[in-house]
Amino acid sequence: MKQNEEQLRDDIVRVGRLCWEKGWVASNDGNISIRLDADRILCTPTGISKGMMKPSDLIIVDMTGRKIAGERACTSEINMHLEIYRLRADIHAVVHCHPPTATGFAAAGRTLNQAVLPEVIVMLGCVPLAEYGLPGTDALTKPMRPLIPNHNAILLGNHGATCYGADVWKAYFLMETVEHSAKITLVAEQLGGPKLLPRQEVDKLFEARARYGVASMNQMTPGCPIVAEDEGAEKITLTREELIALIDEAMRMR
Repeated sequence: MKQNEEQLRDDIVRVGRLCWEKGWVASNDGNISIRLDADRILCTPTGISKGMMKPSDLIIVDMTGRKIAGERACTSEINMHLEIYRLRADIHAVVHCHPPTATGFAAAGRTLNQAVLPEVIVMLGCVPLAEYGLPGTDALTKPMRPLIPNHNAILLGNHGATCYGADVWKAYFLMETVEHSAKITLVAEQLGGPKLLPRQEVDKLFEARARYGVASMNQMTPGCPIVAEDEGAEKITLTREELIALIDEAMRMR
């Protein structure tokens, strides 16, 4: 059932609070948007905590980024959202935030492309990395453009992550999957490196996508192939002392 604008405003506020509660944003970080129709985008404004918003704080912009309704100022990163909407007619919501583990991979120049978790392969395939661009400028969106058509989640170099979907909850849950995958991959690497799924199992998972209602995308997208068993996945070797220290630190952060 099609939601009205009041319901969509409530959804953005609820998603913003969840992102804040999970520690994916700090201070006034992050932005969320929903496509209302062909010409209007409902979005979070600049200068407000995503955990403390009210529905009335949201603004509406047109497809050029010009504010057409609302009291607050427009986010400087609205062009990133608009670029996704322009390139993907099937996308109706975008969530951008800075989940710490996934952003750590982005800051290290790492994609999430290892064949570790079946659910991630089915839902996302590879999560590619767009090279750093100055936020709020075309330099941010330019490296994203070739990735947007083939991926529903992108890491942004030294910046964060952006996920998008048919509605704002689908975009939010993809962000959950990205951060969860990054955490598990990091722990596996701290324990000596993940045991990757064989290529034939990866192929089966991509073939199964249709059963789960996931549009099939090319798993060998240039710049972000899925790395399977015995295909050169990077391993991290730690001493026993380093491993114990990392586990102790992870336990203290729980």
